[in-house]
Amino acid sequence: MWRRPDSRSGRKLDEDDVRVRPGRGSRPRTRTRPKHSDATPGTVVAVDRGRYAVLVGDTRLTAVQARELGRGSVVVGDRVAVVGDVSGGPDALARIVRVEERSTVLRRSADDADPFERVIVANADQLVVVTALADPPPRVGLIDRFLVAAYVGGLDPLLCLTKADLAAPDELLAAYADLGTQAVAVRRDGDLGPLTERLTGRTSVLVGHSGVGKSTLINALVPEANRAVGVVSAVGRGRHTSSSAVAFALAGGGWVIDTPGIRSFGLAHVTPTVLLAAFPDLAEGAEDCPRGCTHRSAAEGCRLDGYVAAGHSTPGRLESFRRLLVAQV
Repeated sequence: MWRRPDSRSGRKLDEDDVRVRPGRGSRPRTRTRPKHSDATPGTVVAVDRGRYAVLVGDTRLTAVQARELGRGSVVVGDRVAVVGDVSGGPDALARIVRVEERSTVLRRSADDADPFERVIVANADQLVVVTALADPPPRVGLIDRFLVAAYVGGLDPLLCLTKADLAAPDELLAAYADLGTQAVAVRRDGDLGPLTERLTGRTSVLVGHSGVGKSTLINALVPEANRAVGVVSAVGRGRHTSSSAVAFALAGGGWVIDTPGIRSFGLAHVTPTVLLAAFPDLAEGAEDCPRGCTHRSAAEGCRLDGYVAAGHSTPGRLESFRRLLVAQV
């Protein structure tokens, strides 16, 4: 029998020394994923380093997401389908295999130069913009950005003005009168009844600049939440006290979702056309605008000024829309 010499060892090789690569098998490969028709429905109420707290009925369980869903594709508020151990025991671990269609989304980009948008919360119906009237002072530009995110994401905006015992809310409320934005003012250690009334029965996301009292509100609304409370520094900047979004059930029904305090809110994914769709009283007038119109001014060819002058909307609405356009870029 012929043997091929092994140049490294000098040993001759025969057929028994040849490795045979295993065959592909009889089962064809497919990209079709299992439908998991028997999966259990649930809602994501917290996310922490790759682990998801999912509420199934009254049972809170821990889950991971299936690899095919992709990284970062599950957020608080998502309605999901889970398989595996759904008992909710201390060592139980389920798997999220499907994310149902979202009715609303709150999203942002890291900054205005970053085209990658990040969904923060899904399926909420109200965005509560928490801002202090003093200590730290209101940041109208950031409030405007939150409102843009609410309009394009399908959420109803609500201004929650904290520390009303330190400053009057009238001037700030006047800035949003033409937008028709609902608002409620609260005092430190005061009655939260008006706010609770607007939250009961709804799923509300609380957003705000660090140090405005958002975590304090959460603790007052849901005492067992025990959210960390920060302080305001000498330069008027609050410390970040929340690191991830978490949903809490309200005693009277509904949910509040606390989000991390932020200092910037990118809107790179929002275009003037997308924002205009949130202003139906102005959108029709934009049909006569030139292609690519930024809707900034009549000097640039925008026809909205003439549309408003004809009585189809109000100058205040157009001014507010253009102010949000400025906030968007």
